[in-house]
Amino acid sequence: MTTATPAAPLAPGRRVSPGTAARNVATLAWRNLVQIKHNPMELIDLSVQPIMFVLLFAYVFGPAIGGTVQDYLPVVIPGIIAQNALFATMTTGFGLNVDITKGVFDRLRSLPIARSAPLTGRMLADTVKQVWSMAVLLTVGFAIGFRIETSPLHLLAALLVLLAFTTLFAWAAVFIGLTAGEPEKVQIFGFTLIFPASFLSSAFVPISPQAPQALQFIMRNNPMTHLVEAVRGLTVGEQGGGPVLEHAVIALGWGVLIAAIFVPLSLRAFRRRI
Repeated sequence: MTTATPAAPLAPGRRVSPGTAARNVATLAWRNLVQIKHNPMELIDLSVQPIMFVLLFAYVFGPAIGGTVQDYLPVVIPGIIAQNALFATMTTGFGLNVDITKGVFDRLRSLPIARSAPLTGRMLADTVKQVWSMAVLLTVGFAIGFRIETSPLHLLAALLVLLAFTTLFAWAAVFIGLTAGEPEKVQIFGFTLIFPASFLSSAFVPISPQAPQALQFIMRNNPMTHLVEAVRGLTVGEQGGGPVLEHAVIALGWGVLIAAIFVPLSLRAFRRRI
């Protein structure tokens, strides 16, 4: 009498071809986008919050800071777009943490897919959400009087700089999402990190020479300042954003440094959790 030997399960970390890995990533990215249909609150967060920020800053702070709403729009719209892009990166960390704590990654691990596909698919889907959120902000800005003073190519360059920086910065959110014990902690870490970075920059107010020297130093060397000034210069001209190329290079340099720190930490945490 012979005993049948069950087939060994597929190793979750087995190598797959680049084409298969790309299909895995695309499938999981689509999965993360399609779930918005079942969770419309996520789309509301991506749409309503940016609209509220634009209207509140433009009409409440605009007359006090810029003199008029129209004069303040070239300052505040690029600042809000940059701030909102950084906040959107926390969606990546939050979504990863939810998938891990709810056991979604345990189910994906049993499938013959590229091991990195769940992480890469999440980041790709969140990049698409970023583009949607930027489009909403620009649409609202145009509706209340904001205008692109450069060209469509300059606008495209501004969006590419934003996406490049936020993709690099998102690795910090990935690390937080992989190490936090629960999703709520990801949001707490995100607000604690991004709010000071946003308001200690030139995103909403120019750097005042009357401010304390230490504060001026922090604001001038804040990567958020360089990101905002690059976007501002590419959308409303160099008179609004200073030397655009210099700001863009410095901002992306900060992004590379952040990624260089958090990519190894995130991958180690990813292997530990998955």
